[in-house]
Amino acid sequence: MSAFKSSADESALNDHSIDHDTVNHYSAAEHPRPPRREFKARGSFVTRCEGCNLPVLNCLCPYQVKAESVAQVWLLTHSIEHYKPTNTGRLIGDVLSETRIFTWYRTAPDAQLAALLKDPRYAPFVIFPDDQPDYADRVVGIEAVHAAKAQTRIPVFIILDGTWRQARRMFRKSAYLDALPVLPLRTERETRYRLRKPASKSHLCTAEVAIELLRQGGDTVAADVLDDYFEVFNDSYAASRLHHRIASPTAAMRRLLAQQEAAPIEI
Repeated sequence: MSAFKSSADESALNDHSIDHDTVNHYSAAEHPRPPRREFKARGSFVTRCEGCNLPVLNCLCPYQVKAESVAQVWLLTHSIEHYKPTNTGRLIGDVLSETRIFTWYRTAPDAQLAALLKDPRYAPFVIFPDDQPDYADRVVGIEAVHAAKAQTRIPVFIILDGTWRQARRMFRKSAYLDALPVLPLRTERETRYRLRKPASKSHLCTAEVAIELLRQGGDTVAADVLDDYFEVFNDSYAASRLHHRIASPTAAMRRLLAQQEAAPIEI
């Protein structure tokens, strides 16, 4: 989820199963925090693909396609999100190899993230709405992303991956982000995400936020691939909830398969 999602998304806790390998991969090694208790909610006994974590009935793996982008996406993810199969942040990493995922901790920043924020090669932007006056002096527009590219710096979209309530707390409690510019996402897009119920159609999920930022920042090919991949994830997961297998490839599936066929063979 993203900072643009509502706390109504907490209802997604009814569709969890734990994937400890995923959590260990995404979490910072220097901040181990095992869950207080294991999730035993609806969906915990579904047989899932070890590669994509979707129900094997509609595995996502055949449609994974890599894309290149100048901008990067770094996810600052609330620890609870790692346990949600419906989390869309991981889709970004499936498509964009340079994606980085850090677990958010209240007491201290991830050491690797802290080091990267000091690296002059990167131009990081915190993605957050500009709805409060106390940080108005930090707010920039998408033109700042294009300016960073013109200076041969790598724009970085730091997306707070959690419910709206969690994201606001992460924004307020992360002093190491206070010096960074704040980039609000301005888009007419309405969410197509069907796996959690948002409070408003304007509340986009994490993958949708990344798609729009990439598109507005000029990485349109990567945005289109991620958009198709998100659509396949959305359709496949929704169908699996109804124990329905998608028999014929959808339009997005066909586009991704065509991308795979067109990709150069690595030697």
